[in-house]
Amino acid sequence: MAGPRAYLDHNASAPLLPAARAAVVAALDVAANPSSVHSEGRAARKIVEDARRDVAALVGAKAEHVIFTSGATEAATTLLSPDWRMGRAAVRMSRLYITEADHPCVLNGGRFSAERITRLGVDSNGIIDLMALQAALGAHDKSEGLPLVAIHAANNETGVIQPFPSIAELVKAAGGVLVLDAVQAAGRIPLDISAGCADYLILSSHKIGGPKGAGAIVAIADLMMPAPLVSGGGQEKGHRGGTENLQAIAGLGAAARDAMAGLAEMERVRVLRDRVEATVVRLAPDAEIFGKAVERLANTTFFAIPGVKAETAQIAFDLAGVALSAGSACSSGKVGPSHVLKAMGYADNLGALRVSIGRDTSEADVEKFETALAALLARRTDRTKAA
Repeated sequence: MAGPRAYLDHNASAPLLPAARAAVVAALDVAANPSSVHSEGRAARKIVEDARRDVAALVGAKAEHVIFTSGATEAATTLLSPDWRMGRAAVRMSRLYITEADHPCVLNGGRFSAERITRLGVDSNGIIDLMALQAALGAHDKSEGLPLVAIHAANNETGVIQPFPSIAELVKAAGGVLVLDAVQAAGRIPLDISAGCADYLILSSHKIGGPKGAGAIVAIADLMMPAPLVSGGGQEKGHRGGTENLQAIAGLGAAARDAMAGLAEMERVRVLRDRVEATVVRLAPDAEIFGKAVERLANTTFFAIPGVKAETAQIAFDLAGVALSAGSACSSGKVGPSHVLKAMGYADNLGALRVSIGRDTSEADVEKFETALAALLARRTDRTKAA
């Protein structure tokens, strides 16, 4: 299809923001190591610390409680550890509690052995069973160590928002620690770790318009931290070794500033998302939109149309100039059944497609999607008649 392409896959990776690009380019001219004490090193350190403050501001944290990583997967693997320290004292996390619908970087359990992981179910909308969580935490053997709970704030496929304030209350009452995967939520819904929504947050640069290769762990306090995943020269207060990725961190900081300012635009994004869903239902009344009955991110819709396979639809949309996905983009491009929908009780979900938009998405982009969907469904009708 002629004309500009429509990029509707922001949950996989958001386009690089102009401000983030400019910050990356400017940082490329700073040659020094941020750990050096000379003037050039201090200039590099200022870039890192400015970005740290910007990331902290996005989620209501203190700058000194932000630890930069190479991305969300490293952040998750660092936090999902049985071995922690409070000062010089060792602290043991004896069991990890996650849900069947979590992102693979959490679902894999990090540094916990399989027998130390409890996977909790979700309902047909993808919401965690709070009673099951409460029961599991109540049965936790505290003589072995503390319970560690990790869950997504918002699902990357469905956009469904978990009741994380209620989860935080249950975890706190049980004397546990809560890690909130805020990768999809950051910049799309307000987050304030100082209000007690979690003990630790996981963030990713490229999901909010920053460059790939940067992420962060954000803590509510610095009293207790996991054993480092990457040890080295003592960077990031000893929590993450290795020379800081100055350019990526600079871009992440710029993206965080932009995301903070852009929260007010989410209602406009919701209007476009709702138009996408209205088109899907109008053209395919038998379509199902997953998680529609509960609170979701304003930018995300995940739907299935009977008789339409994901791999076929993705190719058709791509040829029509529309980029979307069949769910998570973390499986080397594979298209197959969604573990999220399986957890929600759906057996056959090969036709599930995800549209995830951003603040730069235009009505023209949505129109391109509508045209491509109409053409796809016309071919489905023709095949049905031929049969």
